[in-house]
Amino acid sequence: MRKLSVFVIAVGFVFIVSGCGNDTQSTSANTSGTASSIASNSATTINKIIVGTGSDFEQVAFINEKGELTGYDVEVIREIDKRLPQYEFEFQTMDFSNILLSLETKKIDIAAHLFEKNPEREQKFLFNQEPYAYWRNKIIITSDNKDSIQSLDDLKGKKVLIGPTSAQAQILENYNKEHNNAIHIVYQQNDANDDVLQVTSGRVDATIGADFLLPIKDPQGKLKTVGNALNEGNILYVFRKNDSASQELANTVDATIKDLKADGTLSKLSTQWLGQDFSK
Repeated sequence: MRKLSVFVIAVGFVFIVSGCGNDTQSTSANTSGTASSIASNSATTINKIIVGTGSDFEQVAFINEKGELTGYDVEVIREIDKRLPQYEFEFQTMDFSNILLSLETKKIDIAAHLFEKNPEREQKFLFNQEPYAYWRNKIIITSDNKDSIQSLDDLKGKKVLIGPTSAQAQILENYNKEHNNAIHIVYQQNDANDDVLQVTSGRVDATIGADFLLPIKDPQGKLKTVGNALNEGNILYVFRKNDSASQELANTVDATIKDLKADGTLSKLSTQWLGQDFSK
């Protein structure tokens, strides 16, 4: 069985990998070239696919106590890898804000970090069609907050924490464009899991997040969701646009996700890592 390697890289470190060429090497070696073509050296060579993800998102993509990369996003990719002998998937971990940039600059071949499609991203990138999870984004405040907060209008004048380049950030940024920057957006710096501390300490008034992630981030119930869903998202993988090899890979991944749903594997992984079956 092929061994899927994990690579953890520091923010700002430029890691160049070779996804094609006549002498394809492991990403653990010094290489020249990029992961741009997702092409094999010959008819008998396995195509190496570089998967970009994070390493500090508990239960989704994180380093466990054994120093191993794991979580829902990671284990779903590993299951896909097992079923596609023509490909070999390898992980590169990085700060969330650098994942799509790395895809755009051809340092990775797939972005896997609970991405959902939005108009801004769709202009630049290709998404696969079959979701591997579904979520609803809602406003999150402290459990003891008695303010009448039910919508984005109720957040005017308040500080709201959000991850840069995230789909949730797009919700707030689009709102501010139409409402004269009425909401004070506070962008998360490093730790993708510090929502609870930031909100409960009063540094910010609220955040926005997926309903299924709140129990993972806040097992003690210090926060709560309020109001109706701001949007409902399909969780997809992101690929390079206008790239025939990326399109072929996306189609193959779609077929594999359908198989994972049909045999119950995806449901099992979702329940294991996210606490419920969010795969349907």
